[in-house]
Amino acid sequence: MHRHRSAKILATLGPASSAPERVRVLHEAGADAFRLNFSHGTHEHHAERCRAIRAVEEATGRPIGIVADLQGPKLRIGRFQEGRIHLAVGQDFRLDLDPAPGGQGRVGLPHPEVYAVLEPGVELLLDDGKVRLAVERVGNDHAETRVVVGGPLSDSKGVNVPRAILPISPLTEKDRKDLQFALDLGVDWVALSFVQRPEDIAEARRLIAGRAAIMVKVEKPSAVDHLDEIIDLADGIMIARGDLGVELPPEEVPGLQKRMIRAARRAGKPVVVATQMLESMIEAVTLMDRIIVKVERDPLYRSYLDAYHAAAEHTAPDAITLAAREVASTMRAAAIVTYTTTGSTALRAARERPDRPILGLITQATTARRLALVWGLHCVVCEDAHDVDEMTERACHFARETGVAGPDAPIVITAGVPFGTPGSTNLLRIAWVRAR
Repeated sequence: MHRHRSAKILATLGPASSAPERVRVLHEAGADAFRLNFSHGTHEHHAERCRAIRAVEEATGRPIGIVADLQGPKLRIGRFQEGRIHLAVGQDFRLDLDPAPGGQGRVGLPHPEVYAVLEPGVELLLDDGKVRLAVERVGNDHAETRVVVGGPLSDSKGVNVPRAILPISPLTEKDRKDLQFALDLGVDWVALSFVQRPEDIAEARRLIAGRAAIMVKVEKPSAVDHLDEIIDLADGIMIARGDLGVELPPEEVPGLQKRMIRAARRAGKPVVVATQMLESMIEAVTLMDRIIVKVERDPLYRSYLDAYHAAAEHTAPDAITLAAREVASTMRAAAIVTYTTTGSTALRAARERPDRPILGLITQATTARRLALVWGLHCVVCEDAHDVDEMTERACHFARETGVAGPDAPIVITAGVPFGTPGSTNLLRIAWVRAR
């Protein structure tokens, strides 16, 4: 099943969309990969969703990526005697470590690490920024604040501390248990929440030990400040626009989004832009598919892509990949076909944003599933070739079978010789697809 678009769709599976039939419908509607949100649901629920995805994958023969999104630390206030209060602009309000139910003048904030970084003038955002407090005085176990933006406030609402780097690991005890379970399920990506600094990725990298790729969720301003280093250490990033819009002025987010997308493209790594569109996931996926197809057929879209190309490294793989893009465009080839084991050849091809489809012939299913999120890449799992003639025959066969090329259409093939050697792209070949 060949998608007639380059951008990919990552859909979240929830209680209403996790039955095998619903997963199949979502995949047919356009979902290329699925997100399991570990902030909600039990391990058994996630296991059922994973089995449903793999069943659809087996039935369609198309690799499908699975992303396990870890919850990360959640800063929340305590509870109120009456369940909720209403804060007026200008009033004093105290946050402290006292576990007693709060009232009109105070509430518990059971996170000592927050008080360690607070200082007068810092703003605290409660309930996704609906309530704002300015810190006036702070101690080891409390903060005296003034209400800047008032409104209703109820039990257990979230707290954000913009621009502050909190001494908190991005992995809670719950996250470590969820991570181990997700790895045992065989997920392809792990989305890491609450990353503030490049070093926050190290613990997750050690625990995952190569069993899944790491996607860093950029949701904190401090992560934006260290963007290049974070992209260098991650396998991909997710731009959490909603979370960024809470801690940053909303008008800053669109420009930052463009900057992050370009930085990820420059590094040749996939980037997910997280957005909420409609309540119905099937509606949302169908609409996104239509929007992407329409946009990518607009001539201005192509000119936008061609306006920027990442600088190539002085290596044989980059030279071959650049040449493949130019040859495919000049010959109006039906597709660029890449043979790859680790995925590096396919990632290089996608980084160049060619105006032809990229067909990845992948020798490992785990690699193909991870690449399901990569722009312009359509993956097929197949055995490695033994010689150039067999490679060419398979490339033509799969180009025809997947529908990316018709009879007599030229294709451009890149591979590494000797076959099966990771990172050895050094061959470019032109072939013509034969009729059956």
